Amino acid sequence: MSGLFSFLPDYYINRGKIISRDENIKKQNKKSSLKARYRNIKNKIPIEGQNRIEDELVKIDKMNKSDSSYSVYRNFIDFVLSIFELEEIEENRDIRKIRYVLDKDHYGLSNIKKIIIEYVAAKILNPERKAPVLCFVGPPGCGKTSLGISIAKALNRKFCRWSVGGITREAEIRGHRSTYVGALPGRILQSMKDLGVCNPLFMLDEIDKIGGAGSFNDGDPVSALLEVLDPEQNFSFSDNYVGVPVDLSKVFFITTANSIDRIPNPLRDRMEVINLPGYIKDEKIKIAERFLIPKQIKLNGLDKVLNLDIPTKTIAQLIELYTREAGVRNLERSIEKICRVLAVGVVEGQHNNERISISPNNLEKFLGQQVYFPDKFEKSKIGVSVGLAWTINGGRILFIESKFRGKAEKPKILLTGKLGDVMKESAQIALSFLNKENKDKAPGSNGFIHLHVPAGATPKDGPSAGLAILFCFYSLFWKKPIKEGLAVTGEITLRGKVLQVGGVKEKVIGAATAGVKEIILPMKNKNDLIGLPREIIEKIKFHFVKDMKEALKIAFD
Repeated sequence: MSGLFSFLPDYYINRGKIISRDENIKKQNKKSSLKARYRNIKNKIPIEGQNRIEDELVKIDKMNKSDSSYSVYRNFIDFVLSIFELEEIEENRDIRKIRYVLDKDHYGLSNIKKIIIEYVAAKILNPERKAPVLCFVGPPGCGKTSLGISIAKALNRKFCRWSVGGITREAEIRGHRSTYVGALPGRILQSMKDLGVCNPLFMLDEIDKIGGAGSFNDGDPVSALLEVLDPEQNFSFSDNYVGVPVDLSKVFFITTANSIDRIPNPLRDRMEVINLPGYIKDEKIKIAERFLIPKQIKLNGLDKVLNLDIPTKTIAQLIELYTREAGVRNLERSIEKICRVLAVGVVEGQHNNERISISPNNLEKFLGQQVYFPDKFEKSKIGVSVGLAWTINGGRILFIESKFRGKAEKPKILLTGKLGDVMKESAQIALSFLNKENKDKAPGSNGFIHLHVPAGATPKDGPSAGLAILFCFYSLFWKKPIKEGLAVTGEITLRGKVLQVGGVKEKVIGAATAGVKEIILPMKNKNDLIGLPREIIEKIKFHFVKDMKEALKIAFD
């Protein structure tokens, strides 16, 4: 067959394909240049790595190219040399430019932007400083991943993202032994080789969902990440495939999680945790106006055929009635649905180069009936208190109800609402405290009490409902309604102490959305308000308490 193409002196036939002779020469040079590549970067490779690579080079020189092991050894050497050939891109250290890029891409998130600016300033003063390991913790849709992309762009680093959720094998991180058939290096080194740089910004998404130990011999990926994310160890990271220590200290690692409680303590200790509590209503409106609406108008092809206007009042109602989240993911989906409906009208000839304004009354036409009925404060009633709850979608208020169900020789409690063990214990502690402190005054202390927390189908648990249950019982026993517009969070003890709780920022944002006027918080949670938007701090009156008696005086005047 090759004779048919003898008139093409610059080409040859390989497996039925016409290949340029120049291209073939380049491939042959590349194959024969392993030794030259090794000599060029020999001083970058540790001594033990040099010895191994030299042994492998001797092996492939003696092997027949048709041998099945030949390509395995050659691919191994090529990969190891590629890792030590990685270039280092110069990082952007212009603080003004970095601040401009971060502000352009994201609204709010001032705490994270401040940390990035601080890191760059320290890097300017000490170029040898290692990059920090940041962990963004927050509910879905609040911009954790997109913020990582923005940081990479601001710092002039290449960006790589790997979702580690569900990873159960240590080999995904450390790689396989090169002696195995089909062995591969770990995903981190593979990604660095694909990017061609040794100092990318590497994002490990959903680190709180990484699996524990897999099968018996699969190892634990969490333990493998300890070396990767430890700045004191990752300068000599050991990949099973490479078998040579590799420097990862120049990589900027950022991890993301929805809940910090699911991150193992040793892994959490190696990262600087930054909480993203979610967005308040005003922030969501500005994000929609600046980013989401222009983006969806362009993606759905309406920018050249319509002049679409979604007023602030419409966005506010869209947030209240159709999305219940701490982030803006569902808000963007709703805006996208509006644009799709209008796109159908344009295609069918109903709209053409006209100005369309979406009013609050027209939302049902585009999105159907409202999905959510926002939590709103009701008039205070006897036997009812308002607590604050943390959910994966942000904070919200929680009504706690109680009633008498008859007399009893000893106080008894019937608990409903799918409460967990911790909340059941909080109810017992609250009842014991009231009976001990006021056994002669509480008219209903020996009654049969029914405590309910709606909605009954939603599981509820956590060490933060103690004060709310205490207020609920106190209101029932003394037949006094709680102060109007007051919500509370905090755990209690038998001695009457109020303990610190978590998720305060999310809870306060949820309370502000529901119209809460006053909040009682544990004294030790005072610093958790730092970083909250000023409009929330000014809108709500905060009370910080150390013991339960002090909290009761505030709640019941």
